[in-house]
Amino acid sequence: MSKAPIVSNTQDKDWWRGAVIYQIYPRSYQDSNGDGIGDLLGIVQRLPYIASLGVDAIWISPFFTSPMKDFGYDVSDYCDVDPMFGSLADFDAVIETAHSLGIRVMIDLVLSHTSDVHPWFVESRQSRDNDKADWYVWSDPKPDGTAPNNWLSIFGGSAWQWDARREQYYLHNFLVSQPDLNFHNLKVQEALLDVGRFWLNRGVDGFRLDTINFYMHDEQLRDNPPLPKEMRNATIAPSVNPYNHQEHLYDKNHPKNLDFLRKLRAVMEPFGAAAVGEVGDAQRGLEIMGQYTRGNDAMQMCYAFELLSGARPTAQSVADVMAKVDEVAADGWACWAYSNHDVVRHVTRWGLTPAASRLFTTMMMCLRGSVCIYQGEELGLPEADVAFEDLQDPYGIEFWPEFKGRDGCRTPMVWEQDNASGGFTNGKPWLPVSSEHLGLSVEPQEKDPAGLIHHYRKAIAFRHAHEALKSGASTPLEVNGDIVSFARSAGDTTIYCAFNMSDTPSDLAAPSGEWLPIGGELGGAHVAPDGALHLGPWQPYIALKRT
Repeated sequence: MSKAPIVSNTQDKDWWRGAVIYQIYPRSYQDSNGDGIGDLLGIVQRLPYIASLGVDAIWISPFFTSPMKDFGYDVSDYCDVDPMFGSLADFDAVIETAHSLGIRVMIDLVLSHTSDVHPWFVESRQSRDNDKADWYVWSDPKPDGTAPNNWLSIFGGSAWQWDARREQYYLHNFLVSQPDLNFHNLKVQEALLDVGRFWLNRGVDGFRLDTINFYMHDEQLRDNPPLPKEMRNATIAPSVNPYNHQEHLYDKNHPKNLDFLRKLRAVMEPFGAAAVGEVGDAQRGLEIMGQYTRGNDAMQMCYAFELLSGARPTAQSVADVMAKVDEVAADGWACWAYSNHDVVRHVTRWGLTPAASRLFTTMMMCLRGSVCIYQGEELGLPEADVAFEDLQDPYGIEFWPEFKGRDGCRTPMVWEQDNASGGFTNGKPWLPVSSEHLGLSVEPQEKDPAGLIHHYRKAIAFRHAHEALKSGASTPLEVNGDIVSFARSAGDTTIYCAFNMSDTPSDLAAPSGEWLPIGGELGGAHVAPDGALHLGPWQPYIALKRT
């Protein structure tokens, strides 16, 4: 069923709550001009397909002018489109087409850092007394010439780079070519708020805010303390990265960051726009999410990493995550994802069978929070195996072979089976198309009643059909062996959800009261003649009750 065109967000400022957002990595979605790189007009071409999935919005990874050292996450002009992706007119076509199909458009703003060829940085590094001298984080060396402190870059090595012009170090939390902006300078803040205004006036409906907790640094540049080995985890950086050896108290998560986020929310408010902030923190991610989404004056939602983990979630681990959300972010709003452009695709990461993929998809659509789906996830694409000589990602090149980088989840979207590039391009694709992906492409799946793509459509439609699943309250999650269960409620409707998160049958007592089984199209079970629930491997039970 097609949605009504998007006319105004101000009439429904809560449109984002419980929304299903489809992430597009533009380099790899659809090439319209044969250069082997996806572009904005390619997105326009495929928007009817995206609309057919029933999603509420798209999030487009960066397409701004960039030298592409980090594939667009190193911006050299915030207010223009890189010619590789097209033009501002092409972006306007994305907005117009998406809105006509009832899809909102969110764009990825990378505000914590710029490219080192951004005009702001080119000026800043010229001297210590120019107009933009303190637009970036500069510091004198220690007396022995070494870096100001022990902060590490998430891409490896020190987070400080010596600059001979100023005879000072500058901070880069990511690549050396991605200097960090100085958010303690109010002129920097205003310039970035102007970026937001530019795109809001262009018609965007919201933002995905990259590394939202990295914006501000400790003014005293204090050393980060070491993190005990037993407290380390690899949710933000791979275990081979020494970044995990520190407790990141001072290089990010600054309390004054909230002041800037409130300013950004005020800029967004008249447009009815919404933002999802990416919180990158291995120890305090959910706690920061709670801080950043509490009340009505900060961010609407934050992108949580807990379900992007390496270990396949169990009934207990999912319950633990949601209990932690209730503890530290009860007044906030999470945005959940299983896959994205930075992690191994979850079918591979968790070793999922088709039945398990369906169960996880159904559960995602029933959990409290909003949802992000990464392109190709709806096809069940596994991680592509990219040879070292084909690697493009500097992160993978740095830590190969223990960490192979992010190219395996960034290979082109596959549309057709009988095409060497999967229908992505008629040129040579920027990353090789996985032959393993071709049989899972859109065209054959559309013809196959058992194709995973149809399950995604059904699960998304199911969520939209029940307000309780989109924005309702949730009871604490309960665990019985391999089964996790909870109830969502809104108005006079309560929906009970139980999921067998294993490949063996599991039994559960049916909930008391008069319940109507729903979700049969999602493989849902019914109460057995003996009054119990006998869930098959990877089977849900979903039922509705009205008061």
